[in-house]
Amino acid sequence: MGFLFEDDNVALLRDGFLNTLALSAVSALLALLIGTVLAAFRVSPVPVLRAFGAAWVTVFRNTPLTLLFFAVFFGLPALDVHLSAFTFAVLALGAYTGSFVCEVLRSGINTVSLGQAEAARSLGMTFGQTLGLIVLPQAARSVLAPMSSVFIALPRNSAIAGAFSVGELYSAQAALSEKGYAIFAIFFWVALAYLFTSTCVALAFRFLENRLAVAR
Repeated sequence: MGFLFEDDNVALLRDGFLNTLALSAVSALLALLIGTVLAAFRVSPVPVLRAFGAAWVTVFRNTPLTLLFFAVFFGLPALDVHLSAFTFAVLALGAYTGSFVCEVLRSGINTVSLGQAEAARSLGMTFGQTLGLIVLPQAARSVLAPMSSVFIALPRNSAIAGAFSVGELYSAQAALSEKGYAIFAIFFWVALAYLFTSTCVALAFRFLENRLAVAR
């Protein structure tokens, strides 16, 4: 496995790893934004918003991620939307992951006592204020464990971007394989990088769970 320590190969793996981290981080932020908005739509008193939220979740959760990448990378340019490959990948990953974030948050919202929302409305708070100040903070704290599973999977899902001209770990692995290097050695280090990333995400959520735990 000494070839991996040659300067060019180390740089290729390093850049792929850093791009995977960047792609995952930006996509996670977009997924959180989309998921939170969709969760608000799903519990909104406005029927049109509820229908939109339900339709989004149904379509994106049941669409294979690879097919979604094809739709974004080839569909948007056909509509005269031209962005970088990285941005297209973020849009695909964010839209897909956001649908899962939505459902996790919605399950957390359903655990909050209805009486709290009614009490907030009796004090004159709007739906947005009730959701943002009373319901969502409790819902988010109660779903940290299932939410961690969604974001642990995100870096691994980002590997699909490597097949669409985005330089990340998968594309680095493909480039090294084309040079004729040992497949096992390449996959070992790439898998180790994904394992490291997933472990860091899991530890971050475990820290949040312990920090926000409610004494019972």
